[in-house]
Amino acid sequence: MGGGGELGGLRRLPIVARQDRAEALSRNPRRPDAIARGMATPTSGSAAQPDLHGKTALITGANAGIGLEAAVAIARMGAEVVLVARDRAKGEAALREVRERSGSQAVSLLLCDLGSQASVRALAGAFRAAHSQLHILINNAGGVSTERRQTADGIEQTFAVNHLGPFLLTNLLLDVLEKSAPARIVNVASTGHYRGTLDFDDLGFAKGGYWVMRAYSRSKLANVIFTRDLARRLAGKNVTVTSLHPGAVATNIWSGAPAWSKPLLAVAKRFFMITPEEGGARIVYLATSPEVEGKTGGYYENDVERAPAKLALDDGVAARLWEVSAQMTGMAGAAAAPDSGSNRR
Repeated sequence: MGGGGELGGLRRLPIVARQDRAEALSRNPRRPDAIARGMATPTSGSAAQPDLHGKTALITGANAGIGLEAAVAIARMGAEVVLVARDRAKGEAALREVRERSGSQAVSLLLCDLGSQASVRALAGAFRAAHSQLHILINNAGGVSTERRQTADGIEQTFAVNHLGPFLLTNLLLDVLEKSAPARIVNVASTGHYRGTLDFDDLGFAKGGYWVMRAYSRSKLANVIFTRDLARRLAGKNVTVTSLHPGAVATNIWSGAPAWSKPLLAVAKRFFMITPEEGGARIVYLATSPEVEGKTGGYYENDVERAPAKLALDDGVAARLWEVSAQMTGMAGAAAAPDSGSNRR
């Protein structure tokens, strides 16, 4: 299970990836060599890294790719970092790597399958049992499937892993985040959300029409909508929520891409995509930079806030998505949603 935002440029990989790399370097002209090694400060305008000693971060999908790189960077800043991985062997390998590269032993591992609501609840319980504070929550884990699959909960897999898992985990830890304020929540979305649609009568494509990128874009649109709506609900509580497209990154999430795209991906990974270090730095920027302190609800690309899809700005759709997501995850107290008109968006 890799990072959640890297598939957005599937149809236009060489162009997008080349632009992502050029823009990443141009935003940090003083230290391009450090960016390539994943060691550049996540803030664009400051040479000093934030001091995160005494802070706790929880990062899903932290066993590889951008999640792993974000974990290394945040651990270097002094935070206690809790890695979340689905596979124990891969998680333990990541644990060793993060400790070695960061020079910090304040790194631990918890296991979770974001596609299983029981597993998500167990993760939240295990975290709460061991930690009384949470200052940074990074919902990074995500995946794709070339064929429509259902989880043990009977939910289409892509939507379950990419949206409902983070929705449930975040809500289960909200009180800890609020008590730890100032705190930040970072949701890894994708530029693919601009192509996303929502059909509240058939969110999981049970009636047909499933395609890997259609399902992925829907889940990423849900991430962006959830970010903005949660920010509104947390107003005045000193907990900010942001989402981002990390760029077209050369990580293992591409293993779930369609077979027809594999030759193109092989070329793109080698010559055009940005590195996991660069993509991870964009997550770290939103999670730690003083430049975005107090800013909430926004969607970011290349460390710059930009307007999301129009559908992501529809308050009626947001209320409906929250209500449906709460029902699908068994969360009590779902907010009443205003009439959103047509079920198909």
